[in-house]
This record gives sequence, C-alpha cells and structure tokens, in this order.
Amino acid sequence: MHQEKIQEVIQEVAKVVVGQERMVNRLLIGLFTNGHILLEGVPGLAKTLTVNTLAKVLHLDFNRIQFTPDLLPADLVGTMIYNQQKADFEVKKGPIFSNLILADEVNRSPAKVQSALLEAMQEKQVTIGETTYQLDRPFLVLATQNPVDQEGTYPLPEAQVDRFMMKVHIDYPSKTAEMEVMRRMANMQFNSEVNAILSKQDIFEIRDQINAVKIAEPLEHYIIELVFATRFPDQYGLKEEKKYIQFGVSPRASINLNLASKAIAFLDGRDYVLPEDIKEIAEDVLNHRIILNYEAEADGIDTRDIVRILMEKVPINKSVTFN
Repeated sequence: MHQEKIQEVIQEVAKVVVGQERMVNRLLIGLFTNGHILLEGVPGLAKTLTVNTLAKVLHLDFNRIQFTPDLLPADLVGTMIYNQQKADFEVKKGPIFSNLILADEVNRSPAKVQSALLEAMQEKQVTIGETTYQLDRPFLVLATQNPVDQEGTYPLPEAQVDRFMMKVHIDYPSKTAEMEVMRRMANMQFNSEVNAILSKQDIFEIRDQINAVKIAEPLEHYIIELVFATRFPDQYGLKEEKKYIQFGVSPRASINLNLASKAIAFLDGRDYVLPEDIKEIAEDVLNHRIILNYEAEADGIDTRDIVRILMEKVPINKSVTFN
C-alpha cells in the first residue's frame, strides 16, 4: 500500500518538477530515514521548487529561509518580544518551527547562524529565553550551497557538514527535460497545484518498514570496509589515493550508509539490501565526509573521484545469497 502511495508522490511531484528524479529520490530517502540533506548545484535547478512541491504532496509545513550575511540566530529560531498590553515578554517562534526547512545558500551566513541551525538539526529542539521547545516531527533540513560565487561566504566546518546524511550534487537537466521545463514555465497559465498523498502517520509507518529491511552480515562488513578504506587507504591498495586523503569518514558514514541502502531497497520494493543499493547511494553519503588535502585540489581530484575508486577496488563477499 505504501509503495503505491510513494509512486503517487513521485508522479505528483513530476507534474510540476521536470528531470530531477534523482533529487526527489534522495529527498524521500532523507525524509524516510530522518536524515538531513545538503544540496549543491548552480542556481535555477529547481531546488526550491522541488522541496516546496514535495512538502505539499506530503502534507507537511514548509518554510524557506534565505541565509544572508546579516541573518541572526534569532531570525531563525525565534526570540522573546515585549508585549506592552500584557506588560510581559512572550515568545515569537522563528521559521525553524516547521516540518521541512529549506536553508537556502546556508554558506552565506556567519558561524553563529549555521550553528543555531545545526543544533536544531541534531537536538530536534531549540531554546528561547529559558524555555526549550521541541520541534514538530518529522523535521527535516534541506540546505543548499551554490558551488560558484564563493566570495564573501562562510563555508560550513567539516564537523558540521558531517551532520548531514547526504550531500547531493544537482546537475543540469538533459536537453529533453529542459525543453519541457521551458514550455511549462513559459506558459503563464501553468497550474502548479498538486494533491496531498501521504500523511505524517504514513511517513512514520514507512520509517518502521524501512527499519525492518534486512541487510546481510557480509554487506554490513562491506560497508565497514568502505569506511575503513577512507581512513587507511594504503591497506586497501589505494596507494595513489592515500596522498590525497587528509582524513577519512566518521562513524556517521557507516550508520547512514546502512540506513540509506535500506531505504533504496524499500523504494525498489524489496525487504532486503543488495550490493547495488550500497553502491548507488555511497557517493552521496561519503563524498562530503572525506577531507582532501591541497595536493588533491592542485591535481583536480575531488571526493567523488575518490568514492568511485573505492567502489572499484574494495571487494564484496560474493558468497552471500540474497533472498
């Protein structure tokens, strides 16, 4: 039943958004596994439109926050204001009190604002004055970064980027998709209304079903081997790559790789994980957690290149059966 509803969600989003099936897939994985997502792509690739449309289809509250250099933590979480009629202070909650938060260009704001957002992501609560408020569930942050025009930005520290389950790179659409986008958006009478398909209760039930997806022990070992290959590359025959890697991935990588591969299997209609599920999602889970040195930058090597080499060189135990 839920599988059919998920397909309906994808179809509803496709009524408005063209050619971003991979982004929609990753957003659903984040929602269904309680993981926040960092989206990176040039402007105009429908990141905001996709998240907004998905929120409507999932019947969730949505807020978009444009991060700017003059933004303050109180603009995000809220503050105490003085009510003259009551002669007392009262709480004015900020836009963080929503189910889906689009943190647009999160690297445009200073560290204090980024840290307020990341604290809310981690703790699922915020403190205003002396009172702590729980955020509504589900709570998912989708932050965007613009890979160009980096002047005057405040890059997220590596330890904070690690709190995002995935970093998803958004590419330009194909010629066919862009033709469809142009035709739709050039029509001023285009109807962007969509139907709500899933409820909050449905989302919580889907989370339980994904939690029940089986992952065989050899595949658990495969995830651990991938993670350790980033930390000790020379032990895995990655002698050339070792000179580029400054730090390997954290334990959050193995946790999120396990969760995300289960979600991939579930969305594919299976209750067990295949090696292909891990390989499909590995780049998005690992790419922002590998820290490269200046030599890698000089040689034009990025973290996605390293992950692809890991996929080729770290073996899977072929003796396992999947049924």
